[in-house]
Amino acid sequence: MNIFGRLNKAVRETVRYKLLVLVLFPILLVMPIVLALAIYWGSNFTYDQLYIKVNTDLTVANDIFERIREDYLNRLGRLAESYAFRTAIEAENADLIQQQLSDLKTATGLTYLHVIDISGNRLYEENPTGHSRSSSSLLTAAQGLPIVGVEIFSAEDLAIEDPFLVRANELPLLETPRARPTDRRVEERGMMIRAIYPVKVSSGKIVALLDGGVLLNGNFNFVDAIRDLVYGPGSLLKGSIGTVTVFLDDVRITTNVPLGPGERALGTRVSEEVRSRVLDRGETWIDRAFVVNDWYISAYEPIFDETGKRVGMLYTGYLEAPYRLSLWRALAVLVFMFLALMVLSSLVAIRGAKSIFKPLESMTKVVHATRSGEAQRIGRVASQDEIGELAREFDVMLDLLQERSQQIRDWADQLEDKVAERTAELERKNADLLRTIRVLRETRQQLVVAEKLAALGELTAGVAHEINNPTQVMLGNLDVIMAELGPALNPVGKEIDLIIQQVYRIQDIINSLLQYARPDEFAGYLVEVDINSVVIDTLKLVQHMRGSETFSIDLDLKAGYRVTINQQELQQVLVNLIVNAIHAVEGRDGKIMIMSRDWDKRGVIVCVKDNGVGMDEEQMGRIFNPFYSTKGQGEGSGLGLSVSYGIIRRYGGNITVKSTPGEGAEFTLWLLHEPELVEDEATITEQMHAIEATAELTTLRVERTP
Repeated sequence: MNIFGRLNKAVRETVRYKLLVLVLFPILLVMPIVLALAIYWGSNFTYDQLYIKVNTDLTVANDIFERIREDYLNRLGRLAESYAFRTAIEAENADLIQQQLSDLKTATGLTYLHVIDISGNRLYEENPTGHSRSSSSLLTAAQGLPIVGVEIFSAEDLAIEDPFLVRANELPLLETPRARPTDRRVEERGMMIRAIYPVKVSSGKIVALLDGGVLLNGNFNFVDAIRDLVYGPGSLLKGSIGTVTVFLDDVRITTNVPLGPGERALGTRVSEEVRSRVLDRGETWIDRAFVVNDWYISAYEPIFDETGKRVGMLYTGYLEAPYRLSLWRALAVLVFMFLALMVLSSLVAIRGAKSIFKPLESMTKVVHATRSGEAQRIGRVASQDEIGELAREFDVMLDLLQERSQQIRDWADQLEDKVAERTAELERKNADLLRTIRVLRETRQQLVVAEKLAALGELTAGVAHEINNPTQVMLGNLDVIMAELGPALNPVGKEIDLIIQQVYRIQDIINSLLQYARPDEFAGYLVEVDINSVVIDTLKLVQHMRGSETFSIDLDLKAGYRVTINQQELQQVLVNLIVNAIHAVEGRDGKIMIMSRDWDKRGVIVCVKDNGVGMDEEQMGRIFNPFYSTKGQGEGSGLGLSVSYGIIRRYGGNITVKSTPGEGAEFTLWLLHEPELVEDEATITEQMHAIEATAELTTLRVERTP
């Protein structure tokens, strides 16, 4: 027995351990539940705090992004409002204007900076035919309102600004796990922070627009500046890294997320789940996310262009692994503390139980010894409390029980012998009685059928003989009439032929009745046949019935003996039984089983079993009666089974039937290897009377037994 089996047995059989379990159960149950709740709450609380932090980081990053854009607009505004620039504009001094634009572009890191008119045409440049990108921001600034926003420049727009930007901006897309499938291989567009500021002269008239933009694609200074502000020293756990990314659509165009040592994850794409929520539905993502090649505590929000369309995403996040490791360490310490506390509590409870229940141990030993058949006693107990009193009374009770048990064993030995003797005798008599009743019932049934067949045969033979004589006279007189009338008979020739046909029909009916009444006179040749082959050949005779009925016929033919019988008559019997079975399964999922087996060394048994409507006791007692049919009115002559019974009995065999209403019927043919031909039904009657008399004597003998 393993340790768990011994523990279970101890708990079930020992009072001390039961009480100990009652003491330890709250500890062993409550403390694991508290531990599980603490782990669950601690894990959820930790991640909730991480999500709150990354949400705050995203808010800070978004504010910095807004301030950077406003800063670009303010720098353009200071230039546009400066006295030197206005003077240069009024004087249309192109060289001075371009000098001031170049200084500002260098100082701010702008990708481009132009002076344009309200239609977008560039001014004061060597190629004045250039045209800036049209957008709603341009229309707003033309009305005198400074504006800054994010715009997506196509490859053509970038080529207008600087052909070098097109080549420098091409970003191959990298295969990224969990990303949405796409056919694109290169990102050629650019995300631009575009600021437009109106330039007014002293009269307040708008004479030009300052149009400047900063390309974010590959702009590491931009994301690094945001990262340094959001994730400053001491803001993250040791080993974690803070990252910021700007997405164009779902592609990282500038980021400090590492792809490998010294390599940034440019061209990688965001996961399908994040893209669906942020870009497709416009929601903010705050959760764990798989970023390129590791899990990060991440926050995403959409970036909108000047028309309010979602064109990209802003991301902040930090590596999850250090925080997860720190959480696991804290939970491990918590689990260790709980386990130590549980062990300490259990030791205290077990030590207390030993001091309280030690007197019960001797009682337990006596109980086990008594169960094993040993006459052991507790003996003297020093304790004077309730447990000591219980031990002393326990010894007295054991002495009394031993005395009573010996008396009961003596009485039981005597009673068991008598009961066993009477039971065996009763079972033997019941078995004999059941066999006798079954033989009597079958014998009486066969006797009644044989007597009915004999009486019907005599009656049929007499009737057939009496009818046959007038038909012969009628045929003779018709021949005389036809000879005398000659040609004069032509007008009624058809009628005379019809009369002759009907007379021959009467003779055929008479011959059939005689064959039924005296089948021995019409019996064919006896041959030794293979019963299995006869069954297979017989199935061909009923094959036509498969067209209108749905049923299956299964064969289990294992008979090895051959029988001597007229093959045509045997086929007639089998056809009757199979057709009856087919009619019995009409309207059901019909299944018919035909089996053959050897009958000891006497002959062969053939069973035809179906799952049809079945029969009750009354029907089974009448089915071999002539003209009785279980089919509906007008269906069947009621002679099939009676004729079959007569044929089999004539060869010394028998037909038996077993049936239950609603469960089908089973007909069994008992065929002798060497037939004992019986031509006189009186002989059959005498045999059955003898069997009946024997059964009655057996019944009387059983009834008179005391």
